[in-house]
Amino acid sequence: MISTGELRKGVVIEVDGQIFSLLEYQHLKIGRGSAQVRMKLKNLRTGAIAERTVQAGEKFQRVRLENRSMQYLYKDNETYVFMDQENYEQVPLTAEQLGDAVHYLKDGVVLEVLFYESEPIGVEMPITVDLRIERTEPGFKGDTAAGGTKPATLETGLSIQVPLFVNEGDVVRVDTRTGTYITRV
Repeated sequence: MISTGELRKGVVIEVDGQIFSLLEYQHLKIGRGSAQVRMKLKNLRTGAIAERTVQAGEKFQRVRLENRSMQYLYKDNETYVFMDQENYEQVPLTAEQLGDAVHYLKDGVVLEVLFYESEPIGVEMPITVDLRIERTEPGFKGDTAAGGTKPATLETGLSIQVPLFVNEGDVVRVDTRTGTYITRV
């Protein structure tokens, strides 16, 4: 069991039979009333975001997730197929389960897939990924009216802002938490 005082971002808890990941929490003490905790939760099965307010001190069941190293194979209609590196078992995940990770998937990448009681519920992305730039406009010296950046489309279809010196075909490192350019590789 985990109480509201032990909550941290990323903790996985069970609420009303559903599995949630804690995105944000805020401890509130208003006037003479008792303290409350406002939580922003992501349902790991459906991808839905919910807000919930509970009394301080309330306890929740902590959920333990199993991580398995799996390789991304391909996209089939609306599902993304991963293969276990040890037993070659293939596991499908939906775009809702993957969330923002779909913007960083390329064939052959190895990720940690999260399982709850043998049910796949999502992936754990690395902090950075290296992706090739498919399309961008050429940058011109002195063209800094737009802040020294220009839009670029990556090999996965994600569009980000990059510095003017980056060209098509370059490989760039992208932060998966914010979706921003870090450096040219």
